[in-house]
This record gives sequence, structure tokens and C-alpha cells, in this order.
Amino acid sequence: MRLASVILLIGLGALSAAKDEPGKPATDGHDAQVAGASEHRMFLPDQLEWKDSPALPAPAKVAVLEGDPTKEGYFAMRVKLPDGFRIPPHWHPCYERVTVISGTFHLGAGEKFDKNSARALPTGSYWSMRPGMRHFAWAEGETVVQVTTTGPWGITYVNPADDPRNKR
Repeated sequence: MRLASVILLIGLGALSAAKDEPGKPATDGHDAQVAGASEHRMFLPDQLEWKDSPALPAPAKVAVLEGDPTKEGYFAMRVKLPDGFRIPPHWHPCYERVTVISGTFHLGAGEKFDKNSARALPTGSYWSMRPGMRHFAWAEGETVVQVTTTGPWGITYVNPADDPRNKR
């Protein structure tokens, strides 16, 4: 009987979320019981708000799905890269957990950009890197990756001349 009650509550929650206004993230008006979440959120692909990233060279775009990458705590964001886009060698202060949503993301380890040492990660691939791991990447075809980790997120380029924030 208890299992049936849980299933009924989950179903009612899904139905109430579906009643939210189309084109807006679904909310229930109450704090979610998920660490770092303040509301229930749902996005369809065409509802993502893509913006320029100050930390990645143009024309990379980012869409924050949940949380705030500049603050402590959980966040989720997507990064959209055009075909051939390169991310120079860099590192992050926290773990980086990435899922390839579309396209092929090539990832290499080290302080020098070396295409021959990189690995092709097709759609559906996932990887996790420890803080401070030096790595680089490039996109084959338009590529979207999702970063889900804890902040504050940061990126430090091995060569400061590669940092687009230094060019503004």
C-alpha cells in the first residue's frame, strides 16, 4: 500500500508540473527537497536561453539550467560549441563532470594542445575530472555538453594569452 501511495504522489507531482505555463520552467511554488534547488525546473531544448560566455572564446554559448556557477553549491549548465571550436589547455578549481548531449567532443589531457593525444567522446559520453587537471578540447560538428558540478566554477588557462577575459 505504501508503494502505491508513493507512486500516486509522484504521478500527481508530474501532472501539476505539466500544468505550468508553456515556455516557462515548471515550478510548484515551494522549495524542492533537492540540495541546492529552490524550485522544480523543466526546460525543453528550444526554451534554453543561450548567452555569450566571458570565460570561453566567442562564439561559444552557455545556458544555465540550475544554480549559479559563480556561487558555492550545485549547478548545471550547457555549453554549445560550433564545429571545429577549440578550448585551449586549462584547468578548473572544482571537479568537472560533463555529459556530451550532442556532437562529438574531443578531450585531451596536458598543458599543450595535441590533437593526437585526445579522445573522441560521442553523444552520450560522460567524464569526471579532478580539480586542477590540465586538459583541452575541441568540437566535431556543433556540440553541446552539460556541466553538472559544484561551484564556484572557474577556468584558468595554462597560457594567460588564451584567456578571452584578458582580451577585453
